[in-house]
Amino acid sequence: MNIYDYTVKARKGATLNMADMKDKVLLIVNTATGCGFTPQYEAIEKLYEKYHEKGFEVLDFPCNQFGHQAPGDEGEIHEFCTAKYKTQFDQLAKIDVNGDAEEPLFTYLKAQQPDDEFDGEENKAIMEKIEKISTTCKKPGDIKWNFTKFLIDRNGNVVKRFGPTSDPMSFETDIAALI
Repeated sequence: MNIYDYTVKARKGATLNMADMKDKVLLIVNTATGCGFTPQYEAIEKLYEKYHEKGFEVLDFPCNQFGHQAPGDEGEIHEFCTAKYKTQFDQLAKIDVNGDAEEPLFTYLKAQQPDDEFDGEENKAIMEKIEKISTTCKKPGDIKWNFTKFLIDRNGNVVKRFGPTSDPMSFETDIAALI
């Protein structure tokens, strides 16, 4: 299996065949509209605008597993993101990223990159505290919180996993190198 073997649920009952993402650099993110990390949408959109024409895509998967911080249906979540953060990138269906009902794509992503990278010891310490309150983080590799970010190269390789506290702008050079 590789990333292109998966099909995921998109908004409004549609599907996205990941094979359609071949030859693109991807940032795959589990998000929540009511999280303290939600302002990261701004930086993610900025990266999207800068690199989209060069083959960069963002796949945003809302997830309500962490503190129930993604309330509402897909339409409400999409409306919030486009109105408040002017997002233009793909927002897919709300999913689970851990547990019995986790999205199979995320099972694959976690197996490929089981550990978060952090930009600084302070962010690592914050995440250690968050991990203790995360009720769905039960096994090694599980996603600890909203805004875990996976960077995928043009060949579908999962090259890095960034923790929720990692500012998307801190890994812009990683994205640019893959473009």
